[in-house]
Amino acid sequence: MRIDAGKLLKGNIYPGRGIILGRSGDDSRAVMVYFIMGRSENSRNRVFERTADGIRTKARDPALMTDPSLVIYHPVRVLGRRTIVTNGDQTDTIREYLSSGCSFRDALLTREFEPDAPNYTPRISGLIEPDGSYTLSILKAASGDPACCLRIFYEYREPLPGLGHFISTYVNDGQPLPAFEGEPVPVSIPLAGGADGADGTDGAGGADGLEFFAGCVWESLESENKVALYARETVIATGESRDVIINKY
Repeated sequence: MRIDAGKLLKGNIYPGRGIILGRSGDDSRAVMVYFIMGRSENSRNRVFERTADGIRTKARDPALMTDPSLVIYHPVRVLGRRTIVTNGDQTDTIREYLSSGCSFRDALLTREFEPDAPNYTPRISGLIEPDGSYTLSILKAASGDPACCLRIFYEYREPLPGLGHFISTYVNDGQPLPAFEGEPVPVSIPLAGGADGADGTDGAGGADGLEFFAGCVWESLESENKVALYARETVIATGESRDVIINKY
């Protein structure tokens, strides 16, 4: 069963950070969405900015940034025809390991959840391969106990057209924040590229389709806590890509 991503997120006050990876309806493009939310002034004081190989988080007002350690990082980095997306500086760990011939799994076996007691925020990560297959991972404290880190990987080697998978740091708001549970949630990727124009375009997909999908996810996020969103699609046959950034501030 595929769930509409907007309906999935609507009404959830605080899923935290979220990743969607999947395949366009015409089976030609790999699709990615990453968003961040924040409850504190420090977390909300951010924007996404493009870099030569992806994006980084940046302080909207440097004078208001009190602790950059867990909020300033490169969420997305492209390495050749591979795309890495994470909610922390493990992006760089993965990039370094892949560059040296090691694997996504090898890289994340060296990392654990964030040291932000009592939440112990999970590290969520994704990797899109050149053929459009993808892997998602979550590193989290077992039942909230920092003495044990669960390192869980989900591999999607035969992606289905129009299907993606969603993972987030938290289930919802709380004290402490409850970590994401269960498997990544199957969601629809409404970038059809077919005759029905399910993405709100003439059926050709492209920039308008990506912007439509990004906008649907963005509008579903709780207005007070949402901070920024990044969406990217890559043509599997050529590696050509396009992206969308939405910053609240």
